[in-house]
Amino acid sequence: MFELLDDEYARTILVATYREPMSAEALAETCDASPSTIYRRVERLEDQRLLDAEQRIDPDGHHHEVYSARLQRVTVELTGDGIELDVDRDEDAVDRFTRLYEGFK
Repeated sequence: MFELLDDEYARTILVATYREPMSAEALAETCDASPSTIYRRVERLEDQRLLDAEQRIDPDGHHHEVYSARLQRVTVELTGDGIELDVDRDEDAVDRFTRLYEGFK
């Protein structure tokens, strides 16, 4: 997580997609990076559940993905046992349902 958040492209993607969902093409422009660089960072951010992808359909029938940041806050705490990292993310519908279901048990 530290390594990922230390990456300038990853941070720029998170900030840009926090404001509004963006396509990989728009992110490449925003980050002044190649599409392959953007897709690598997007994949890593998705793996850590810091970024969500959503399929959108254009009026002409073509479809593309747009990405939205899920990251809200990262807290780092130094304790006697080491470093504790707490990551707050926006909940998606599946997470909310699971939490609700677990609460009924």
